[in-house]
Amino acid sequence: MTTHDALLPATVLQRKAVVYVRQSTPQQVQSNLESQRRQYELVEVARRRGFTDIDVIDDDLGRTASGTVERPGFDRLVAALCAGQVGAVLCLDASRLSRNGRDWHHLLELCGLVEARVIDLDGVYDPCRPNDRLLLGMKGSISEFELGIIRSRMYEAARSKAKRGELRISIPIGYSWDRHIGLGLDPDRRLQEVIRLVFQKFRELGSARQVLLWMTSQNVHFPYPSDGRTLTSFEWRPIRYRNVISILKNPFYAGVYGYGKTEKRTAIIDGRARKSYGHRKPMGTWEVFIQDHHEGYVSWAEYERNQTLLAGNAYGRVGDTKSGRGGRALLAGLICCARCGRRLSVLYTGRYPRPIYRCEQPNVQLGQRRCLTVAGKRIDETIAVEMLHAVTPMAIEAAEEAERMLRDEDQDRRRIAELELQQAQYDASLAERRYAACDPDNRLIAAQLEKAWETSLERVELCRERLVRMGTPGADDIHPDFTGLADDLAAAWKAPRTTMRTRQRLVRALITEIVVDIDAVAGEIVLAIHWKGGVHSELRIHKPRTGEHGCSTPEQALAVMRSMAGRWSDQDIAASLNRMGMPSGQGKTWTAHRVGSVRRVRGIHGYRSAAKNGEWLTMRDAAAKLGVSHHQIRKLIKAGILASEQIMPDAPHQIRAADLASEQVVTALKRKGRPCRVDSEKQISMFSDT
Repeated sequence: MTTHDALLPATVLQRKAVVYVRQSTPQQVQSNLESQRRQYELVEVARRRGFTDIDVIDDDLGRTASGTVERPGFDRLVAALCAGQVGAVLCLDASRLSRNGRDWHHLLELCGLVEARVIDLDGVYDPCRPNDRLLLGMKGSISEFELGIIRSRMYEAARSKAKRGELRISIPIGYSWDRHIGLGLDPDRRLQEVIRLVFQKFRELGSARQVLLWMTSQNVHFPYPSDGRTLTSFEWRPIRYRNVISILKNPFYAGVYGYGKTEKRTAIIDGRARKSYGHRKPMGTWEVFIQDHHEGYVSWAEYERNQTLLAGNAYGRVGDTKSGRGGRALLAGLICCARCGRRLSVLYTGRYPRPIYRCEQPNVQLGQRRCLTVAGKRIDETIAVEMLHAVTPMAIEAAEEAERMLRDEDQDRRRIAELELQQAQYDASLAERRYAACDPDNRLIAAQLEKAWETSLERVELCRERLVRMGTPGADDIHPDFTGLADDLAAAWKAPRTTMRTRQRLVRALITEIVVDIDAVAGEIVLAIHWKGGVHSELRIHKPRTGEHGCSTPEQALAVMRSMAGRWSDQDIAASLNRMGMPSGQGKTWTAHRVGSVRRVRGIHGYRSAAKNGEWLTMRDAAAKLGVSHHQIRKLIKAGILASEQIMPDAPHQIRAADLASEQVVTALKRKGRPCRVDSEKQISMFSDT
């Protein structure tokens, strides 16, 4: 029976009374102090009921009783009931003990087994009696239902406001909520410029990591909330990769208002429901999705392009193109197999590693034979020549665009540096005002403020020096001259300072995809080039046979050998090839040994001294016959006194032996006292004859 004045049995009073104190959230623990006071006053209620041993359990302050989180205080209460130590459980109302039916009825079952009482402000309840048990069950159900009603009203109100785009959700760095104008860009111009710079560099570089490396090299800092949560004040620190990714992947920067982006998941752990929150949902399943809700840093179309590029860089899916990441392969991530459609992987082999494109996926995933394997050097060189040929008509526009991009990049760096200097000057003036407002007698605070002021002034000087250095070009900051780019694209492509990453970016700016196949009958590699804009072209490259390598001697060098062999020694042929600038198949200079080796492989008959009949002489033979130096013979040939023949420019001179006895040669050799030169008829003497 439920009554305020019911006497408790002596067996119940001999046991202890437990006062259970709980509040649902940490905010209630700090703010709702009256509720705490009323719950702790239940100790006096227990004393008035006749209990002398009273235990207060307040371990669950700040924990919900919905059954989704662990409650160590409630577990301790249940353990004490099972041990038969509890005579009564005191609570302010049923919702303090539990707001879910499972815990509530489990508690009532245990109280009925040990004949413990449940006491609240309304009276004393004996769970052993059917009427009291029914009333307690109704109170528990009402408490659980009340929680559902409260949540439903709260969530529906928030959802209704979010559908209008008026709910103040958490916003990323770069935006702020204003009391009068609502959502807008953060008024800090430096913060805006940094965020815009991230999108601009990703538009140019096509890789989030390259954006990070560029901004790190330029010493660009990123704002972090001072307290780690609110966006009221910031600290500027070196940027991290997660900052770049969070900006590029957040649709809020594209003007999208989203609500219901995460979901909760429930799992049964140790017989109790456990809920976890913050699980991301696909964008198409968001409850609220409003485009053009606010001013964005980029358009929605650019945001979608960024997501496609990021996904392609991360996974290399079919149809996507990875950004240029360096290495030695020009077409890595751009070339596909015509037989299976998969992207070719790059393998480096040899003593001096060279790239090989190979269709590896069928072998790795299915254990099948590889579709094809092709050497990368010839393909890369052919694609480079074809691309340069395609852009030659637009070389002037490309040079102007490169200069414009370089100027814009310099302006961006200078603008960021100017904003950083302004921020540093403001911080220094603020530190000065704080120091001036401090009481000089308070030495501890004054010394700390003075130190902060000095640090701010040092930062101002560093920012000013950095800005001055940007305006003064140094030896290492000489900008490349793009005017010659229109005249010689091949030289710019092969320049030592042109990195492979730059070449890869240029290729990806013009080519969407390259599909490769092998024509076994013709012995050729077939390349289908898909250019930007929808134009397609086909190239065929000779495929080396088994044992044939790519370090073969150029045909021009072989032609020189065939022309000079038989008349000239291997040493003379090597000297001629070096003067002509013709390297060997391995890119080395020529020696007599290398010339002889190539001749023997190619079947070219060499020079034999016994076959000479004395009619033709070399420059060395002519100098020895006349008893003069090589220099004098060369002077006579250059002056036109001694006739000679050359198979081609830079080849050795061939002198007829009979021409050495001519009157002009004899007269020139007899001339003493001044250098052997022929006076020109048109030359006017500097000195008169008188």
